[in-house]
Amino acid sequence: MGRTALELELATSALSQQISRLESELSTRLLSRSASGVTPTDAGLAFLQQAQLTLRHADEAVRAAQQARLSGHVSVGLAPTTASVLGVPLMQAMRARYPAVRLHLVEALSGHLATMLNGRQLDIAVLFGADAGRRWSVLPLLDEKLFVIAAPGLAGAPAGGRTRLAHLGKLPLILPSATHGLRATLMVAFARARVAPQIVAEIDGLALLMDAVRAGLGATIQPGAAMARPDADLLHAQIADAHVGRRNLLVSLSDDELSPAALAARVVLSDAAHALVREGRWAGATLHKN
Repeated sequence: MGRTALELELATSALSQQISRLESELSTRLLSRSASGVTPTDAGLAFLQQAQLTLRHADEAVRAAQQARLSGHVSVGLAPTTASVLGVPLMQAMRARYPAVRLHLVEALSGHLATMLNGRQLDIAVLFGADAGRRWSVLPLLDEKLFVIAAPGLAGAPAGGRTRLAHLGKLPLILPSATHGLRATLMVAFARARVAPQIVAEIDGLALLMDAVRAGLGATIQPGAAMARPDADLLHAQIADAHVGRRNLLVSLSDDELSPAALAARVVLSDAAHALVREGRWAGATLHKN
């Protein structure tokens, strides 16, 4: 008993008391005590065998839980600019960590994503504004600076790597329409800078908008994510005005509505976005500071 108590890091008296309580609960003797020590009774041997089996099953249950693959389906919405930088890294991260989870990615304007989220057509989305009245989980993800992007030789295009809104009054701009969250952000910023922008065209599709910019039909203002696909033919200048930028919010259905797969995907999305920023692969982005 003394050696056993030492191995268990217990006092001998404490070990004896625990065995006595167990025998009282079972209403039987488990050990036969004598001057030379203790030996198990027949009841003690039977109890030992069943206890060992129970412990083995418990260990197997732990291993099964640890090795089990999370499965299910999760729908994630990303705006076109966000998808261009985050889409593939998110897919790669999900496949590496949860290969049995089927990921459904939706690329659409932020306002449309919010409507889909409210209609339970999406589990998670990266948005640029969230209705405080909705039963959503909203977590600030990162902040983005905006850039003027133009073809070389476009009249009025910034000459350096930085510019200010006050210098863009005569620059022909191709912007998303008024239903787009970025357009609303820009109009507020231009009004604050007391500049009337020269908008020559409105295009809501990122690919076509960038084609028009390459063709020299005008410049555009976009977050750095729009430059995730390298394009050596275009010039870009970061807008230096302190109040000009865009906050990315990680928005999802409330936690009690999300499946285990969706809860896991939300963590993976956050991790993937943070990794892109830390590695310098998300131009103009900084992690949100609480």
